[in-house]
Amino acid sequence: MKKINRSNDALNGITRRRFIQYGSLAAASSIVAACTPTTTTPTTTGGTTTTAASPAADGKKGIKVGVMYSTTGTIAIVEKSLQDATFLAIDQINEGTGPWAGKKGIDGQMIEKVVVNPDSNWDLYNQMSKRLIDEDKVVCVLGCYTSASRKSVLPVFEEKDSLLYYPVYYEGNECSSNVFYTGAAPNQQITDSIPYCIKNFGKKGFFIGSDYIYPKESNRIAKAELVNGGGEVVGDEYAALGTTEFITIINKIKQAKPNFILSNLVGDSIPAFYKQLKDAGITSKDIPIMAYPTTEEEIQAMGPEFAEGHYSSFNYFQSVETPENKAFVEQFKAKFGKDRVTNGVMEAAYLQTFFMAQAMEKCAKEKKPFNTANLREATRGQVFKAPQGTVKSDPDNYHTYLYSRIGKWKADGQAEIVFATKAAVKPIPWSQALYKGRTCVHKTPDDRSNSNVETKKDLPIEYLKES
Repeated sequence: MKKINRSNDALNGITRRRFIQYGSLAAASSIVAACTPTTTTPTTTGGTTTTAASPAADGKKGIKVGVMYSTTGTIAIVEKSLQDATFLAIDQINEGTGPWAGKKGIDGQMIEKVVVNPDSNWDLYNQMSKRLIDEDKVVCVLGCYTSASRKSVLPVFEEKDSLLYYPVYYEGNECSSNVFYTGAAPNQQITDSIPYCIKNFGKKGFFIGSDYIYPKESNRIAKAELVNGGGEVVGDEYAALGTTEFITIINKIKQAKPNFILSNLVGDSIPAFYKQLKDAGITSKDIPIMAYPTTEEEIQAMGPEFAEGHYSSFNYFQSVETPENKAFVEQFKAKFGKDRVTNGVMEAAYLQTFFMAQAMEKCAKEKKPFNTANLREATRGQVFKAPQGTVKSDPDNYHTYLYSRIGKWKADGQAEIVFATKAAVKPIPWSQALYKGRTCVHKTPDDRSNSNVETKKDLPIEYLKES
């Protein structure tokens, strides 16, 4: 297994040098209210760049919002798509198009993007979140992909009592009053996928992932679900982030003879693993992969022939048939190119931007300033007709009611949806396979104390009831 060889001192040195470089770039890019609407100039090697929408005709100031995704580095393969979806949503809000048709901005105010590129470096997420809050004075931040980056910035948002809108499926077991989680909690992705594997593939699972918190914790939950379902874990392997050599692990898979592989590899490792698995003579008919991080984006990068017949568990696929998704796909392709694909994490990045905008609109109607307390209160309970279907920000735990789906990848790189819940599922932040009866309830919007609740009971599956 090929590993990235970096000493701590070397990493720290790189981080310091980059932060000095990025800091100077940020200082040089102050906000100018009369900038061209939605024009963006992100740096290619990390840093801060500011883009602004045109000011309203009445001279109202814009609303500064941080956008924090890596467009370079090993995670850029997918994070760039999250940034693109966020830009599309902000443009639609400012221009009064798409789901925002008939309006324009937030009560006449335009959203101004303050864009940073942390270069797939966890330390830079931390430093840049501080800069966005302290120096750029953003009202909130849309961003992060990996749990490592979220964990890096979480102390900043909690200490400074600012808001992060986080759009990625994750391992759960967290509940912060300073984060709105719009990706899947464990019960919206893992809970249905393991029983599906046992029923359709068999009871022996081999687990693989990138070597950091999300893959390890998600696999820990999935392994518990497998054992609880009468299955057996026959392998558990992790590769350094960015690894593209998997022959050693593939040989272990051959020896273990699993019925399926559960993959939590991320970034550039995904195409490498799928290609090398097929090159080693293992096809989806031999040992199917059930994956969480593998989306249309990575499949397009690797070539659909390497993913055909394998599976992913996600809340959204480009093939979802809703009027909202048809419009979303058309609008995204019109803006970014007809050959681009949409995917589950970018859909969450898109919908959370509208959660934020609807919350801002509520504050504006009530003549309240756009501060953390008001946005927090206004975001909880927001409902939006997303491409995946109608979703809702749970007012109890700030996670999101989402659909649970499983897709089987086809030769054209799109998913045949083989399982789907009847409606969006109420999120349970804590894995019930590991922490039975534990959930999370923020008693009041500004209650920042321990929000965990121990019921000691099986928590029922609840679905969103549309009014």
